[in-house]
Amino acid sequence: MALMFLNGGGMSGGPLHPYLLGTPMLRPARTAPQYRFYAVGGAFPGLTPGSPGCSVVGELYDVPLEILRDSLMPQEPPELELGLIELDDGTAALATVLRRDYRRALELIDISTIGDWRAYQAGQA
Repeated sequence: MALMFLNGGGMSGGPLHPYLLGTPMLRPARTAPQYRFYAVGGAFPGLTPGSPGCSVVGELYDVPLEILRDSLMPQEPPELELGLIELDDGTAALATVLRRDYRRALELIDISTIGDWRAYQAGQA
């Protein structure tokens, strides 16, 4: 089992949520205020360490490693990879983060001031 912070399509109601195969959410969560948050091509969120940082809204799950490996991670965009982040209460958790190689090559819309993928999407509708 691994603590996994989800802040995009894997959150409850999102298109990737079924790939958690019934893993229950532990609680709503926020990152520590040390990240930048991007809409990658407007299609999915990308989290990366950065300053000045913001706190990002998400959900925390205790996911079996086999589900991460075999079900959820194969569905994530190739621009994202597993990384280790800090939550606002000091807890360490896994999260999908923007690959370093892609940080300059993609159309990134900085949504750090919003810090919430669902709020960003609602504003685009």
